Amino acid sequence: MLGAVDKPSTSSLSSVRDTDSAPHVVNLWLRLLLLRVLGRYRPRLDLLDECVTPFRVLPGDLDLLRHMNNGRYLTILDIARLDLFARSGMDHVLARNGWYPVVTAETIAFHRALTLGRPFSVTTRTLGWDDRSVVLEHVFRTGRDGSGPIAAEAVIRALLLRRGGGRVPVTELLEAAGHPGGLDRPLEGWVADWYRAQNALWATRRAQSQFPSTVPSGEDV
Repeated sequence: MLGAVDKPSTSSLSSVRDTDSAPHVVNLWLRLLLLRVLGRYRPRLDLLDECVTPFRVLPGDLDLLRHMNNGRYLTILDIARLDLFARSGMDHVLARNGWYPVVTAETIAFHRALTLGRPFSVTTRTLGWDDRSVVLEHVFRTGRDGSGPIAAEAVIRALLLRRGGGRVPVTELLEAAGHPGGLDRPLEGWVADWYRAQNALWATRRAQSQFPSTVPSGEDV
């Protein structure tokens, strides 16, 4: 089962991670700016399409062993999701409706190191959803076109919240993305098991008053 790292998170899909480092923030915003500029010349996507986002390992990505730091992979995932949102037009939909996305759980497995200067890509695709959350897969591959050997794989669980309070139903998200009529894509295999295990964990911790909700205003995830 995929899951070298498995942790709940309150980060937005566009969150800044590891914000204790000024170079990290500069690195992140430069990547975001470049992505926005280059994205204008890349094909438009549907929200449910696969999105391949190219990257290159920069000096600020490295740890003491001179390969990309484990935590940086999670930041890269944020940027890859932003690329999908921008190229599908969902960034404008979110802004117009006052919605914002939140990652509530993620798991990642590492297969091979990414070293300085190495090009890589992240392929993002939607695995499925229920009425509460959407689950996406991210696959890191060497090379920039999404066809190289796999370096890492991640799965994230996310939901949408309203700035005025409350959750956005997945059916409403799909309708805004141009998929009305109850389009269905249930989770399967180990991903479905992982999803149910997260639900059980949160329910147990809350019953014990040891694990407060990760969503503002007490909304259950």
